[in-house]
Amino acid sequence: MSEYEAMLIVQPNINEERKKELFDGINDTASKNGAEIISSSVWSEKRKLSYPIKKFQEGIYYLINFKASPAIISKLKQAYKLNENIIRLLIVKK
Repeated sequence: MSEYEAMLIVQPNINEERKKELFDGINDTASKNGAEIISSSVWSEKRKLSYPIKKFQEGIYYLINFKASPAIISKLKQAYKLNENIIRLLIVKK
């Protein structure tokens, strides 16, 4: 298993309760697909974006460090892209 880091940008207009549910869901998706989560946290609250993404000028940055096999990464990307609250996703190998 290799170590990966995922940075997700989430819509800035969600309330605190929905935000907690969303972040728990993001972690659950990774775990259900076979990833072992090392750490996860909100990296930045409502940070201004360099350019609009899906008509949003700001976003909430969420960072996850996890271990997984390379085959799982495509499944995670596909699952996260189905979530309309996630406006951008980047997964890199450490």
